[in-house]
Amino acid sequence: MLAFLVNKREIKELEYLLKREMEEIVQDLNDSRIDQIVKQAMEDRYQVLFNLFKRFATEKDCSKYIRTKKFNQSL
Repeated sequence: MLAFLVNKREIKELEYLLKREMEEIVQDLNDSRIDQIVKQAMEDRYQVLFNLFKRFATEKDCSKYIRTKKFNQSL
């Protein structure tokens, strides 16, 4: 396990970057031109980013980025 110290400003920046990246992935997942194999890799990346995001974000913010299994299976 690794740990690092960040101040409030750095946390806000990390939150912003993670939100932006997750939103971009969701947008790409809705693109029908992207192959299913690529979408699965994107979904895996989303999950890693979301797990990181959960460490600093509020419960309210996290609820906006939760992906449901039903939606994931329709890909």
